[in-house]
Amino acid sequence: MTVIVLIAAPDGLRGHLTRWMVEVNAGVFVGNPSRRIRDRLWDLLATRIGDGQAVLVEPADNEQGWAVRTAGRDRWRPTDYDGLILSARNRR
Repeated sequence: MTVIVLIAAPDGLRGHLTRWMVEVNAGVFVGNPSRRIRDRLWDLLATRIGDGQAVLVEPADNEQGWAVRTAGRDRWRPTDYDGLILSARNRR
């Protein structure tokens, strides 16, 4: 399963995601796209997110079984801590 969360995203991105995923709440998309489609969706999101934020959680072959990608401003950054993926945020 793949989950994408968009915050303050341009309108066109939300509409594009609904072609492949279901919006279960405002800005929260869930689906099971193939890796190829997921990578193409992420490339689109990362280049068009502008001042918004995007987070993608996807299946991965690691200890936790999932991985995170982030894009946009003021974002949390996935950090590998001794094999576990944790979220870190830069201090202001």
